[in-house]
Amino acid sequence: KGFPPEHLMHLAIATSMSTILFTSLSSVRAHHQRGGVDWAVARAIAPGILAGSFAASLVAGLIPTRPLAMFFTGFIFYAATQMFFEPRPRATRELPGPGGLFAAGATIGALSSLVAAGGAFLSIPFLAWCNVPLRRAIGTAAAIGFPIALAGSAGYALNGLRTSGLPQNSFGYIHVPALLLVAVTSVLAAPWGARLAHRMPVAKLRAVFALMLYALGGRMLWTLW
Repeated sequence: KGFPPEHLMHLAIATSMSTILFTSLSSVRAHHQRGGVDWAVARAIAPGILAGSFAASLVAGLIPTRPLAMFFTGFIFYAATQMFFEPRPRATRELPGPGGLFAAGATIGALSSLVAAGGAFLSIPFLAWCNVPLRRAIGTAAAIGFPIALAGSAGYALNGLRTSGLPQNSFGYIHVPALLLVAVTSVLAAPWGARLAHRMPVAKLRAVFALMLYALGGRMLWTLW
């Protein structure tokens, strides 16, 4: 589309991050109706999420496009492998206290902001590692997605306002036409995904999620090659 190559990854990540604002609201509503959201965990982890996501979005603008894309690709393969092989946590493992949840939230928010994810790729494995049932972990991850997207989008917008040469109709690094087009379709599709997540067997759900991540990582690896 003639976008500046030096800002292409930043535009893609920022715009993708902003679409999660809309998707997460639609998704969390569908999960909440099925009792799939642990709101106590979501509230406890939110402060760390906000801090980590906002800080990382400010730093991301300083990272060149290719290293940012390489980090994104490596992270996707790691998350897919974690999901596919399903490492078994100890039965006695529980969620950490407030300090631990803040640190976990800050880490999840920062990494999610760098790779334009709603937090599911990290928060679902983390919650499952702490013996939260998978379907409840998925619903809670949907709730976590909104503060990640809110803080991350704000940071990318502010960061991009200081950058010249961005395409027209951009708000900072957020490309508004792309945001609107993706948001409309994703809001409509999110409830279907939530319904499917509560109907599929857990083992199949893990496998499908992991294979989708491998496909995304493979596509990114191909573009980097």
